[in-house]
Amino acid sequence: MTHALPGYVCPEDGTHADVRTAPWCCPLCGGPWDLDFTPDPAIPLEPAAGPPSLWRYAPALPLPGAFSVSLSEGYTPLVPLSERIHAKLDFLMPTLSFKDRGAVMLAELARRLAPERVVADSSGNAGTSVAAYCARAGLSCEVFVPEGTSEKKTGQMRAHGAAVRVVAGGREATARAARAAADEPGVFYASHVFNPYFLHGTKTYVYEIWEALGGRLPEALVVPVGNGTLLLGAALAVEELAARHGATPPALIAVQAEAVSPLAAAFAAGAEDAAPVPQLPTAAEGIAIPAPPLLSHSPTPGTSPVRGSSRPPGRRPSPPPVPGSPGRSGRPTGTPSRGTGRWS
Repeated sequence: MTHALPGYVCPEDGTHADVRTAPWCCPLCGGPWDLDFTPDPAIPLEPAAGPPSLWRYAPALPLPGAFSVSLSEGYTPLVPLSERIHAKLDFLMPTLSFKDRGAVMLAELARRLAPERVVADSSGNAGTSVAAYCARAGLSCEVFVPEGTSEKKTGQMRAHGAAVRVVAGGREATARAARAAADEPGVFYASHVFNPYFLHGTKTYVYEIWEALGGRLPEALVVPVGNGTLLLGAALAVEELAARHGATPPALIAVQAEAVSPLAAAFAAGAEDAAPVPQLPTAAEGIAIPAPPLLSHSPTPGTSPVRGSSRPPGRRPSPPPVPGSPGRSGRPTGTPSRGTGRWS
């Protein structure tokens, strides 16, 4: 029932909007939405009694009631590499990417809202994932990609039934084209950046680690960061598990490509917000995001960046002060903030 869906709230100016009628971004500042949702601690979280997918954490997810969209995503192995180091194998997801965690949430949300079509923009993995889950949900899907996107990636999107629109220019030009389409009537923008339901899917990455480790979290979590959806989802899960189960928060360590590392640059400079950086070539194209809106938001002249100090409890966390970019050794640079794993 759509009347039970948690609504949007802008972390910058406090604007609230109904998910059924809201534009894809805050109409006042143009920034990404947060979600007005905190899991109800009175509802037991018993993942072992649930399905072998991320829907086993349904009490902690913002889509109440029975779900219809799934490709058995999530519940990926946590493999020990040494006594203290484990690897989370999210390349075993249905479309080979952690993006499935957020895409299934957006597709289930779109199914309930019943738009005429779904649009997304992506340089690869997110587009494939949204296309696959829209196909599963029976939704018409259109994915905007930058010119130069590999034929392998666009072929995957088309194989799932999506219409692929190639946009001249880079990632930012592609995003602008998709957002223009998202402004049309009857369109649902399945944005992994602007729609906060996506983060509530990626947070299950950490819920699974918590479950696999017997109800505890590791000392540190190291995640790759482009737009920051996995990092922010992880932070959201850490916050919820600490509040609900008393889990000790880990240090969160963000790793970026050396050539395109706005968050690492902000950390090195002691800045609160990630300023845009040049788009340079890198083998890590999936995380080469020069101006990630979720990590630094100044969409229009005169607006201020999103800052964590104004964030109400239970909503999208702000960037943590623990990023690093891989140096030539492949190790993250920068010093993690140990102890709390939190930030203000």
